[in-house]
Amino acid sequence: MKICICTTGAGLDSPVSPVFARAPYFLFIDSKTEKFKSVPNPVSQYGRGAGIAASQQVASEGAKIVISGNVGPNAFSLLKASGIEIYNGVGLTAQEALNKYKKGELTEISQAQGPFGMGFGRGRGFGRGLGRGGGFGRGLGQGGGFGRGNF
Repeated sequence: MKICICTTGAGLDSPVSPVFARAPYFLFIDSKTEKFKSVPNPVSQYGRGAGIAASQQVASEGAKIVISGNVGPNAFSLLKASGIEIYNGVGLTAQEALNKYKKGELTEISQAQGPFGMGFGRGRGFGRGLGRGGGFGRGLGQGGGFGRGNF
């Protein structure tokens, strides 16, 4: 079975990337022989559409498992639709992640996440701060006067 590990470098000693689509490298590994091919991720610098393009590349290589960090919603949907399982390997090297996967010690990622673990809520709050100005730029100016500040 072919496994794709998203990494920050080109070798098995490289750390697993904290993100999927913008990982600098994809390591495609044969799980039986542990022979691997290191592929620079051509879409890591894309402005938009990186998740879709990266997912298509991984699927076209025949990977059945992805080991990475966070996976965005577009990439997550495409990977799942392609029958690819996704596991979290952040904090490990590619070799450590591969070994833990083989032992069944990695956690499967069950939902899409935003960058660095943030969710995809679309909040519409007004950003009202805890200060006296209520988030509208009306705080205490220098000298203690209210208003725009006495600079």
